Amino acid sequence: MMYYLIAGERSGDLHGGNLIKAIRRHDPDARFRAWGGEQMEEAGATLVRHYREMAFMGFLEVIQNLGTIRRNLRDCQKDLLETRPDVLILIDYAGFNLRMARFAKKHGIRVFYYISPKVWAWNQKRALKIKAVVDRMFVIFPFEVGFYDTFDYRVDYVGNPLMDAIAAFRPDPAFRQQYRLGDKPVIALLPGSRRQEVIQMLPAMLETVRHFPGYQFVVSGVSNLPESLYKTAMTTCPDLPVVVDDAYNLLAVADAALVTSGTATLETALLNTPEVVCYKTSWISFEVARRLIAVSYISLVNLILDREAVKELTQHLLTPENLVRELGKILPGGSDHARQQADYAELREKVGGPGASDRAGELMVQYLRA
Repeated sequence: MMYYLIAGERSGDLHGGNLIKAIRRHDPDARFRAWGGEQMEEAGATLVRHYREMAFMGFLEVIQNLGTIRRNLRDCQKDLLETRPDVLILIDYAGFNLRMARFAKKHGIRVFYYISPKVWAWNQKRALKIKAVVDRMFVIFPFEVGFYDTFDYRVDYVGNPLMDAIAAFRPDPAFRQQYRLGDKPVIALLPGSRRQEVIQMLPAMLETVRHFPGYQFVVSGVSNLPESLYKTAMTTCPDLPVVVDDAYNLLAVADAALVTSGTATLETALLNTPEVVCYKTSWISFEVARRLIAVSYISLVNLILDREAVKELTQHLLTPENLVRELGKILPGGSDHARQQADYAELREKVGGPGASDRAGELMVQYLRA
């Protein structure tokens, strides 16, 4: 069978790659075509377009790039009709993917959705639109089953695919030596995987460096962004090491981390690294989001635990003073260090073990054959 996958950002590419491997285990003759990245391509998909051309953060940024988004939609729709896959598999990335779901449904192409859009966070009635155009939804958080039940929509809970990646991770004993980190304790800076995130978040995070002279600060970078972007954002601390595409090894040696809100906040917690969650966007984007969002937290850690287990510093709260204070609290010996570790243990129980990718892949093949 022919599977067509769409992921619009780095985390979706990771999960898409693992899903492709899982599907192939249950459908050895499967063929794949994808909008995504290196992970999906390495898993065997023909890559149509890279997610770096699709990832825009915030309402204002989306408006500024409407022309590019519309071209991407037209190109994707054209390619979908030319290839006529057995199923379109959408991975998160709601703004683009829900439009593609409607288009595919209209043209008689079956639609699966893996990793639900966060409709429970804002504009919850979008669940009715999803019900109308998505044949099967595969969710990764237990509370999403109950949410969709309120709209009389049955979904499949498969567990969280992050646990597959984390279960497969083995720390590299040569990591410190490779990046010449020495014996100094490490604080990791994870500014995000999008251009706008790095521009906004990294300079703010770097304001903390001079306050912790006993620590080595290390930036987590990604290869889909140019090296020059990091150099531009790091003018105040140009000599800090940048570790590219190796966040897990960095977090494994770090005593704490400053993390831009997103999937990385959950990864950091599941790897047991104390963290402060950071987020800042344009004033317009923030004000629009503030009026629409229906949940109390922005980080997945706090959403899953339904309390503030990790500190969230957003917009006007993201100041050097607040960052320094909250970072000090979670370092070894800090007032919040032990409490956050205990919260992480509860989080791991709630998220569950590995196997989500394989469960999702097996179910998808079963539904298609049925």
